[in-house]
Amino acid sequence: MEKRVAIVGAGTSGLLACKYTLQKGFNPTVFEAKESVGGLWTHTIESTKLQNAKETYQFSDFPWPSSVQEVFPTHTQVLRYLESYAQHFGIIPYIKFNSKVINIDYVGESYEEMESWDQWGGTGKPFGSRGKWHILVQDTKSCSTEAYQFEFVVLCIGRFSGLPNIPEFPPDQGPEVFNGKVIHSMDYSDMDKVSAAELIRRKRIAVVGSLKSAIDIAAECANANGVEYPCTLIQRTAHWFLPSGSLWGVSLGFLCFNRFSELLVHKPGETFPYKFLATMLSPLRWAVSKFAESYLRWKSPLKKYGVIPKHSFLQDFSSCRIGMLPEKFYDKVDEGSLVLKKSQSFSFYKEGLIINGEEPQQLKADLVILATGYKGDQKLKNMFESQIFRKYIVGSATSIVPLYRQIIHPRIPQVAVIGYAESYFNLGTSEIRCQWLAHFLDGNLELPRIRDMEKEIIMWENNMKQYDGRYFRNSGIASSNIWYNDQLCKDMGCKHKRKKGIFAEYFQPYGPLDYAGLLSK
Repeated sequence: MEKRVAIVGAGTSGLLACKYTLQKGFNPTVFEAKESVGGLWTHTIESTKLQNAKETYQFSDFPWPSSVQEVFPTHTQVLRYLESYAQHFGIIPYIKFNSKVINIDYVGESYEEMESWDQWGGTGKPFGSRGKWHILVQDTKSCSTEAYQFEFVVLCIGRFSGLPNIPEFPPDQGPEVFNGKVIHSMDYSDMDKVSAAELIRRKRIAVVGSLKSAIDIAAECANANGVEYPCTLIQRTAHWFLPSGSLWGVSLGFLCFNRFSELLVHKPGETFPYKFLATMLSPLRWAVSKFAESYLRWKSPLKKYGVIPKHSFLQDFSSCRIGMLPEKFYDKVDEGSLVLKKSQSFSFYKEGLIINGEEPQQLKADLVILATGYKGDQKLKNMFESQIFRKYIVGSATSIVPLYRQIIHPRIPQVAVIGYAESYFNLGTSEIRCQWLAHFLDGNLELPRIRDMEKEIIMWENNMKQYDGRYFRNSGIASSNIWYNDQLCKDMGCKHKRKKGIFAEYFQPYGPLDYAGLLSK
């Protein structure tokens, strides 16, 4: 049978999926809705920088150019790096630009037959079923559509774009009663530098949101308008943000990103010795969290402005909600160009916002920017034409998106998802996933039975609920990232302990270069 592979998206995950399937002798087709590679990095706000030090955000076989001296490269430098990678490995010819995938539809076995399968796809093989995926693609220039057929589809569509999360309001309390302008952070990020600067110039701006995009946009507006037109940041939940990559002079990598740090937490499928260690070392885990919190309380005026998070540093870390503060963020708050307000809800009136609380406050505004996130699960769901597959892929409100190894859905044949589950090393984690997937497509890896994969998924879900709290649906694997990589390495028959010497193995931070040449060892 034919083994045609389609890849949806040409961001970091899509480029990696293309590169590693090419290495295995496949001839993939990549569908990209935009005119260039880079995914999220093609539409960011002007001040966006890489949150990771560049050494932790790089391809294992393609270093950053020596011309990039910054520890945290700008979004332009990151985009050029991704473009260079695509050029270097000959990926560009395989990409169909301006090609938006509308949906994918599986045509083959009946749902009744698929329900009876004991093995994924009936055989446990990547091309084992007789079905094909019909892909409907729209040309974003001409708006014409064309249908394609493939045996396997890799969805690399990301979760932080495309489908914004817009708050709902009671009648006559939403944006329709407001005389100003309301946009989502996605719309602001899509603007060019000149248009964005003109939009915010000399305006009273309210930014709604609690995470990184809200913080960055608010800081950018404060820089542009100063104290004459202060920007107000409205947050529902305060989170822990880092002013730098160290805590009390100790690199975050030595506290959170080495193998020893993972001995302090329980891990999915752990054996008794690991379970015993995690239990015995739980006081140390608590101490590390308090160590971080004490530094952040000391370094930033959190108490002064009422933004001390009510949850632990560990929970924010585990659910991938830790972010880097923009430069001189609290200096802007001190001078008055940025105003912080907390509120569980808000509504609109003619001249601005009503911030609800014990005493509702009116806030006059000309522009409201909703940095309220994205509906990543709905975006993934909408890719499928089948209502049954839509139900399968999103799980329920009390479960994670059910993916084995965060890649394969046990009951949807011949599809893989790359880049949905979160980590602090998304590029490096996606690279290992794509190597795992290419290994599987080439017939060198066997999947467990469907019910065993589902048991594995539930183990990971329970672990995420334990450490990520109410944010478990984000599928954050930060607290067990090395453990997760170990599973992928073992599946591929690769050495999972990658460092030289026991001290380095347990106490030095892990990063992308530790997995260089993964399939050659």
